[in-house]
Amino acid sequence: MVKGIENARLGIIAIDLHRGHLDPSVATMPLEAEAARKVVAANAAFFQKARAAGIPVFHCLATYRDSQEIASNPAWRARAADPNNPRKNVLKHNIIGMPGCEVMPEVYEANDFIVDAKKRYDCFIATDLDLSLRAHGVDTVLITGVNTNSCVMATAAAACCRDYATVVVSDCVDTMDGPELHAAALRVIGTAFGQVATASELIAAFAPPAQRRA
Repeated sequence: MVKGIENARLGIIAIDLHRGHLDPSVATMPLEAEAARKVVAANAAFFQKARAAGIPVFHCLATYRDSQEIASNPAWRARAADPNNPRKNVLKHNIIGMPGCEVMPEVYEANDFIVDAKKRYDCFIATDLDLSLRAHGVDTVLITGVNTNSCVMATAAAACCRDYATVVVSDCVDTMDGPELHAAALRVIGTAFGQVATASELIAAFAPPAQRRA
């Protein structure tokens, strides 16, 4: 059961639902192909219901001017130096102009918002996400996307620290790091930073559109 969202002003933070993770033909840091297919389908279905309820979708996309912006993070440099790390391609991931920077078409509609200056796991750092959420009256964020144990968890923590009510949509997130870390991240989020709920639980709790715009 999802608590406390009946009269909330909801907004979706959709994290890195881009080709760089989810399109096997171009992805530089790919999810396993079947996991990618499932997370795209789950998000597409959830967003359709959310939009019909008047809930805005904010797509946060990792984009970098060059590899130096990525390499300034020491943890990421270490992963790039390890040929056995699933994130070894991080220094070549989503440089502006690469096809990986594009939102997966199945999850995007023209009225969605794009926040494409994401440089780190936390979607709030160095972006206008907070401004855009508050400008549109959002006080409760529903977080979806990739990866559960990095960008999703970091953004959930950041949203909580900015006093947003925070819900991670468990069947609309996944990670390239495997099911154990996916489950562990959801447990941490649900224990410390907000709630974890399925898409169907949230859809059942959505208020009528008139209440969203009041």
